[in-house]
Amino acid sequence: MIPSIEFCGIEVSRLILGGNPFSGFSHQSPERDAEMVNYYTTARIKDALGRAEAAGINTSVLRSDGHIERILREYYNEGGRIQWIVQIGDRPEEFAGAVGRAVSLGAKAAYIHGGMGDKAYLEQDFDILAQLLGHIHEHGIPAGVGSHAPRAHRWVYESDLAVDFHVVSFYNCGSLHDGKGEKFRAEDPALACEVIREIQRPCIGYKIMGAGRVAARDAFEFAFANIKPSDCVNVGMYLGDNENMVEENAAMVSEILASTG
Repeated sequence: MIPSIEFCGIEVSRLILGGNPFSGFSHQSPERDAEMVNYYTTARIKDALGRAEAAGINTSVLRSDGHIERILREYYNEGGRIQWIVQIGDRPEEFAGAVGRAVSLGAKAAYIHGGMGDKAYLEQDFDILAQLLGHIHEHGIPAGVGSHAPRAHRWVYESDLAVDFHVVSFYNCGSLHDGKGEKFRAEDPALACEVIREIQRPCIGYKIMGAGRVAARDAFEFAFANIKPSDCVNVGMYLGDNENMVEENAAMVSEILASTG
């Protein structure tokens, strides 16, 4: 079984199932996006969630849009139990409503989308982050901040914002990228892990495979060797490439964590 940790009062498996492939966000090409959308019907998304549960993955990070909310409602009504940490990327004026809908569906924690975290850092706007975190805390669940850039996470961590956890991209592929060369740069994961170790709060590392650019074993071994024992990784899985990907990833993570203690 995959080891789990206490994460802001929730028991969370150290491997989390990500939702980008479910919504067609490949970070590769428009053609790849369309392929994922065409593959991931409602039935296939529910099947992926069920297979994750059976493999020992007890948590999924999914968006807060109507598409995902509808699927989760069906999944839970049919007996599914996977925990939902919700990523909220709605406009500030719609954020509170999105939190409320997610909590009504059973979301266990929520965080501000990495693009919003990037924008707040770029504008040095603590007030908007405080407002959005407040909307989450009003519902009595843990509140986190996402960003693609290590410097944005340091900025948040050194503030007095009421942040329970950080969601840290291994690649600085968002709006704070410097614009030179590829957005998925080989040196980025080490920089991300450096800030993850500095942050004495639980962290979720994401894009650990560079959206399919890094082999799974290499990515898992690097991540678990370089994040804190109190942290998790969030990985999207496109079963259109390999229908056994969930089980293989779960077994791989179990093996790696067993060997590292």
